[in-house]
Amino acid sequence: MSIPTYSFVAYSNTGKTTFLEKLVPELKNRGLRVAVYKHDGHDFDIDKEGKDSWRMTRAGADVTLISSSTKAVIMENRFIDAQELVSRIKDVDIIIVEGWKAGSWKKIALRREANGKDFPIPASECFALISDTPVEGHDRVFDLNDVKGVADLLVSDMK
Repeated sequence: MSIPTYSFVAYSNTGKTTFLEKLVPELKNRGLRVAVYKHDGHDFDIDKEGKDSWRMTRAGADVTLISSSTKAVIMENRFIDAQELVSRIKDVDIIIVEGWKAGSWKKIALRREANGKDFPIPASECFALISDTPVEGHDRVFDLNDVKGVADLLVSDMK
């Protein structure tokens, strides 16, 4: 059985991360184990220059793993499709994807009047909408501050 996955999509500076910073603890308070997959449209590096793992990656390792007694990271130093990455996540109840418009997951789009941009995809393609201005013609519309309402929707949909 696949893990319920929801993609929160919006233009930069709309408030995706801020909203999810509130949503994740709300879901955790309900007893859910939560995974978050943050899509980055730019190249990023989590390793520290000069450290052993950085040196192994730089030497050409296809995969570099770093672990401690409290966390672990597997760095795939090659392209992996987003669907494949999500399929590797185990032992959680829900997966939240931030910023991936192209995936096949249920989409929840956000917009904020202050940034002057609309939803990044048509509202008809969205499972739900989050906005600080009124939205017509969609059954599931939440205010940007209604974290509990969105959590209720996700928990209900997961059943």
